[in-house]
Amino acid sequence: MFTKIAPKRFLFSLFLISAFIGITLLNLNEADKLFAEIQKYISDSLGWLIILLANGFLVFVIYLAFGKHQNLVLGGPDAKPEFSNINWVAMLFSAGLGVGLLFYGVAEPVMHFSSDALHAEGASFSDKANRSMNLAYLHWGFHGWAIYGIVGLCFAYFTYNKNLPFRVSSFFSGPLTKNIWGRVSLDVIAIIATIFGIATSLGLGANQINSGLGYMEVLEENFMSTVGIVIVITLMGLISVVLGLKVGIKILSQMNIILCIIFLSFIFFTGPTSFILDGLLQNIGSYIQNLLSLSTNTQGYLDSSWQNGWTLYYYSWWFAWSPFVGLFIARISYGRSIKEFLIGVVLIPSSIVFLWMGVFGNAALHQEFIEPNSLSTAINNNIAVSLFVFLEQFPFSQFIMGLAIVIILTFFVTSSDSGALVTSMLTAAKKENTKDEPPMILRVIWAISLGVIAIVLLAGGGIGALQTSVIVTGVPFAILVSFAARSLLKNLNQ
Repeated sequence: MFTKIAPKRFLFSLFLISAFIGITLLNLNEADKLFAEIQKYISDSLGWLIILLANGFLVFVIYLAFGKHQNLVLGGPDAKPEFSNINWVAMLFSAGLGVGLLFYGVAEPVMHFSSDALHAEGASFSDKANRSMNLAYLHWGFHGWAIYGIVGLCFAYFTYNKNLPFRVSSFFSGPLTKNIWGRVSLDVIAIIATIFGIATSLGLGANQINSGLGYMEVLEENFMSTVGIVIVITLMGLISVVLGLKVGIKILSQMNIILCIIFLSFIFFTGPTSFILDGLLQNIGSYIQNLLSLSTNTQGYLDSSWQNGWTLYYYSWWFAWSPFVGLFIARISYGRSIKEFLIGVVLIPSSIVFLWMGVFGNAALHQEFIEPNSLSTAINNNIAVSLFVFLEQFPFSQFIMGLAIVIILTFFVTSSDSGALVTSMLTAAKKENTKDEPPMILRVIWAISLGVIAIVLLAGGGIGALQTSVIVTGVPFAILVSFAARSLLKNLNQ
């Protein structure tokens, strides 16, 4: 059994994660303050670099999708896709977004709308609402999916076309990768980023489920309830990951996308439909028109606290998730051309996000328009309860809140099982690191580890600790990805 594990990668990663858990648990009283200080320092010092890299990857995606390599097939000219287009998109959407879209879909536009740091004094409702939606699109749109696309393409190309294992170290050549510890270090950075990126989503999801059940008076809202939810969902994710990619994860992704369509349709048709359509059209046009200025704004001449807590946090989150989502995307994208891969990974999910945020965000802003400060006050007091305060204004509110919790659960489980699967692939022995399922022991260990880390982060500082873990692990991997992109281009041009 243990011959199927890459011992250095597995033990080194487990040691670092265990050390973090131990130090945090021994210093719970100081952890919250320390996490906040670390996040501020990194954001203030390297914010410009994070924004520059995110924009650079989007430009690189456009170049590759329409350049001379666009028709190169991942796996060779005779390779055929393993999954249908519908199943492929469903798994992309479920794995690539997780619970974040439900957590922030209502809260983010309203919080931007009510933020004094973003709007000139006396700004109209229309200007504030449109700017708020533009920022939500910036955080969830093309840039994040471009990051996923580049990392995913690196995994797919070097594995399927160069016959190398599913590892970040496979992206590179040179003196560093000739040494075993050099290769291990590169892979461990990816493993740590993956673990903490997914644990952040699990923590957010557990908070939101607990808040929703508390709001519905089903379960008392407290830390122990959140811990119980993390444990239950971790066990569900464990079952799914044991069933494997073609059974557990595929079926959950299909169910997830169907429930999301039902949920979205309900809000659209029972909400302010005309207001949503007007806003959606205006938001997309304004976002595209102002994309350059939005995406390069560093708030260099202003207090950067808003930027640190939103744009830099999001981009770091995308980077932290990118080894996990990138490898997962690569695993399900055998037989697709570079153009098909990048358009599928960047354009289709971004369009779905724009639709989702446009419907939920504009419906939430309409509530603010009808009854000013009602929704924004509740959200600023407790962001985790935002979705349920919003849904209370709709018909059949208890039913639709229950549906929302089920969707959060499915997102939760697909993130957990996909993350465990990917981390298992990164720590499997070379001969096991293929298109086949990784060893069961690794899938079990990493599925449990994700739940444990989420609980520790929540105990050590709540949502602030989750954000800090993403930035601390996402920034190093962002720098690593820039070198990986250079290596990919060099190999494509050979």
